[in-house]
Amino acid sequence: MDLTASAEELNRLADAVADGEGLLGSTAPATDALAGVEARKTRGPGVLIHLDSERRILVISGDAAGRAVLADNLREMASAEDGGHLHIDYHPGHFYLAEGSVPLVVNSPHGGMPTRWNGGGRDQ
Repeated sequence: MDLTASAEELNRLADAVADGEGLLGSTAPATDALAGVEARKTRGPGVLIHLDSERRILVISGDAAGRAVLADNLREMASAEDGGHLHIDYHPGHFYLAEGSVPLVVNSPHGGMPTRWNGGGRDQ
């Protein structure tokens, strides 16, 4: 999944993820684009990111601790003035993603690669 949004939209998504509730509609004009992103509370453990293909909705559900980490990452990307992107990929032992989560790339509202790169980048 590839998620591109304005800083305001990423912050609204971060708030919904942190709260564990909310449905944000897409502003993309393409018919094959996501219709939106839905945040839900669950007991976890961790955060599951999956696609509801019938509704074309990206669903982010999970426990409060995992949602808080993801929300912080989304806010960081929204405020990153130097561009770049964030990879959110599950791997065994991941500290907040649940097994079965789809890979997600969150693009900076400022696009491109960061102007400053510290060797570690923002990749998660």
